Amino acid sequence: MSDGSTESKPGHHLAETPAKQSHLERRRWPRQSDTQAASRPAAPPALKPLCFSTRELAPAEQFLAWRAHMAPLVEVTLPDGKSLDDGFLADQTAWHLGNLLIVQQRVPAHSYTRSRAMLRLSPIDHWYVELLRGGRAWTEVDRRVAESGPGNFAFRSLGYPYRGRTTESDAILLFMPYDLLADNAGILEAANNSILSGNLAKLLANHVHGVEESLDNLTAEELPRLVHTIRDMVVACVSASVPSTTATLSNMSVMERAHRYIHSNLYSDDLTPDAICRELGISRTRLYQLFGASGGVLNYIRKRRLLAAYADLSDPTNNKPISEIAEAAGFDLAANFTRAFSHEFGFSPREIRKAATAERPVSPVAPLERSRGETFGDWLNTLGN
Repeated sequence: MSDGSTESKPGHHLAETPAKQSHLERRRWPRQSDTQAASRPAAPPALKPLCFSTRELAPAEQFLAWRAHMAPLVEVTLPDGKSLDDGFLADQTAWHLGNLLIVQQRVPAHSYTRSRAMLRLSPIDHWYVELLRGGRAWTEVDRRVAESGPGNFAFRSLGYPYRGRTTESDAILLFMPYDLLADNAGILEAANNSILSGNLAKLLANHVHGVEESLDNLTAEELPRLVHTIRDMVVACVSASVPSTTATLSNMSVMERAHRYIHSNLYSDDLTPDAICRELGISRTRLYQLFGASGGVLNYIRKRRLLAAYADLSDPTNNKPISEIAEAAGFDLAANFTRAFSHEFGFSPREIRKAATAERPVSPVAPLERSRGETFGDWLNTLGN
């Protein structure tokens, strides 16, 4: 508190200090000129949202439209006492980040079921994270019910049957393909239908909200790093929330069993369509149907082996010769491996190894944009392919 005396030199000295610091900062950290900033071309936004709404439909048609829209994922039903004439105002906006779908969704109360019959026919076995911002949901897997509310993350696998109900809700959903998290599959399956909580979940929620605000400005170069960051954060949250009970293998979808078998035998010479069919107890026709969105089961295996080769070459501690890595990936000729690798990632094997050695890792450049279809179901089916 000041007494109005003339003892003001310390204050006078402090008033001069910022001016001197400002002068020094300008000399040490010169600002980029407007001309320099303008000369650097800005990368165009990479994402175009897929929007769906029932608001323009007649009330009696709204729920039917929503049910058809969600049919590739779940079967939905109205709550008791509700009729089609009551209307069903639902909004959904989806963003496809290559190996991640981010979905913003507002829906009225309803029930949902992903049945065993649906799993037998569905190629979808993604991991699924739901962050509720409003409303409550109750989901049952293997007779265990998980209740989620505002600020909670619910984590589950689409490779297992489940059913549940939700009140009117506002949520953001993350869909990640099985392969993106295959290295942590055991931990994740043990946490199926868990509610993620704690400090790590709060950090993930803050990160997801930040990403959500930037979706319409993200560039293609930023997407792989962003997806990997979210993946790592999800794994960290799930690892801290693993329950003592686990989902049973008998309830696992055919697609998830196929993925598990392929990843467990990725480098085996005996990994063939016939061997996979015998393991799963299905026909070759059914196997090809399951992997149709991946261009066939052999193409899927080839891509997984190339991804493993990319990981080896990106590891600065891995000293295996490129020829040995190529052979493990199923290529007898180095030229064929280089051609396939370069087409898949946009860089040659030598370029990836050189960048890793220099500790300047590069992100894969995706091939020319593939058609993802025009519906939410199409995007789910092609996620990660």
